[in-house]
Amino acid sequence: MSDSYFRVPEPVNEPSKEFRPMSPEKASLIAAIEKMKSSVVQIPAVIGGKEIITGDLVDCFVPHERSVVVARYNRCGEREAKMAVEAALSAKKSWEDTPFEQRSAVFLKAAELICGPCRDEVNAAAMLGMSKTVLQSDADAVCATADFLRYAAHSLQALYDMQPKNSKGVYNRMDMRPLEGFVFAATPFNFLSIAANLPCAPAVAGNTVIWKPASSAVFPAYVIMRILVEAGLPPGVINFVPGSGAAIGGPALASENLAGIHFTGSTEVFRQMWTAVGSRIATYKNYPRLVGETGGKDFVVVHSSADIREAATGLIRGAFEYQGQKCSAASRAYVSSSIWGGLKEELVRQLSVLKMGSVEDFSSFMSAVIDAAAFKNISSYIEHAIGARDEYELVFGGGFDDSKGYFIEPTVFVSKDPRSRLMSEEIFGPVLALYIYDDENYEEALELCDATSPYGLTGSVFARDRFAIASAEKALRHAAGNFFINDKPSGVMAGHQPFGGARASGTNDKSGTIINMLKWVSPRAIKENLCPPKDFRYPCM
Repeated sequence: MSDSYFRVPEPVNEPSKEFRPMSPEKASLIAAIEKMKSSVVQIPAVIGGKEIITGDLVDCFVPHERSVVVARYNRCGEREAKMAVEAALSAKKSWEDTPFEQRSAVFLKAAELICGPCRDEVNAAAMLGMSKTVLQSDADAVCATADFLRYAAHSLQALYDMQPKNSKGVYNRMDMRPLEGFVFAATPFNFLSIAANLPCAPAVAGNTVIWKPASSAVFPAYVIMRILVEAGLPPGVINFVPGSGAAIGGPALASENLAGIHFTGSTEVFRQMWTAVGSRIATYKNYPRLVGETGGKDFVVVHSSADIREAATGLIRGAFEYQGQKCSAASRAYVSSSIWGGLKEELVRQLSVLKMGSVEDFSSFMSAVIDAAAFKNISSYIEHAIGARDEYELVFGGGFDDSKGYFIEPTVFVSKDPRSRLMSEEIFGPVLALYIYDDENYEEALELCDATSPYGLTGSVFARDRFAIASAEKALRHAAGNFFINDKPSGVMAGHQPFGGARASGTNDKSGTIINMLKWVSPRAIKENLCPPKDFRYPCM
């Protein structure tokens, strides 16, 4: 074991590829997609480094072509969950004792594999398994995943660098220990980068993890798990256990060795987890760390001074990229009455040429929503609004069809009531609700925006008037953990815009930063007296 002090490479954000027509990267990715569609991958659980076959197989289909099955995963239950707990605890000591430079090397190598030889496989899995368009996939599944892995190691090094001061005759130091026990990571379907970061951030800090991927995105998550193993991840450090939340989460949360939860998903589920932990708090060896990023009802405020084309583009990209299935997606907007006519015209003009279809057509801006449950929920909001004609005006879209895939048109409504269902409830799909306010009531519109939703994740303001921008930034200080000026309220980059929100949107432990990494260590302060006293009496005595 070396006594040298090593430093991880300074992280540089991975650039996205453009996939232009006739480009080598486009041809290579299309070939990978075709190859992936030609076979059905059998996905095991991975517990203690061993592949576990349960025999309870679940199909992983393509949301935009739901007759195509690309994989089948072995659904786990309580038995496998308990096995994963034991495997994580068994691997704990050896992984904790592994030097930081060795732990970090695993995840840095995984980042290089994802951006290099495995890039086509990762993109193909995200495009087919999650119906991500090529640009959404490369930015998320490849670039953001690599960024998170690199920034996790870099953030941990920054924590190690935070050492206390010394006084004469005293040598102080801070030991950033991993948590005692294991971390339970429950990951979402919509961002593969988040699905990878939630188990990997605690792991690089020396923790062992049980990873429960979202049931609708097991296939791309498994591709990341395989890459981690290829990068040298030791057995039992991250245990990949697909299954229902209750079947996997129940035994994990019941274990006295639960050290933390790293979660992204619905507000309701996170509250259930928090309640379950609270009810068992006397049974745990430690107080579990709870880190969660949950829902959002993200807003855009359009001031009368806004550039109409910029605002329209921000609304469309913010609301409809990845079918609105982002916790940061624009879902409600407050628009000044004096520019609404021009903005409406520009929205309709741009939306009329927006292409929705298969992600295998690289000119598609949108594709299908993730599964039947999402399709049913989102379409129910559209049906509600179309049926309530006295309350809503349909501006664009409103159609949906699941005959081939789970397709829902980009849909825009004007709501006459600023507190209507579409203005206040999370929809998590391609539905944007607008409220038109009188120009002189701008401050009141900001108050409405702040008070209408229980969430506090993202939001933006479009304006050229600097006083209007300053007013919005002040009035909406607690309404969004990520605030954007003259930009869509989504699309962040590790190291540039740390992501997370408060209120009902989560604990705001900014992913990819030292703030998040602090949750996965337990500091120990060490004082060494270099000149110990030899008599109990003080000088005054």
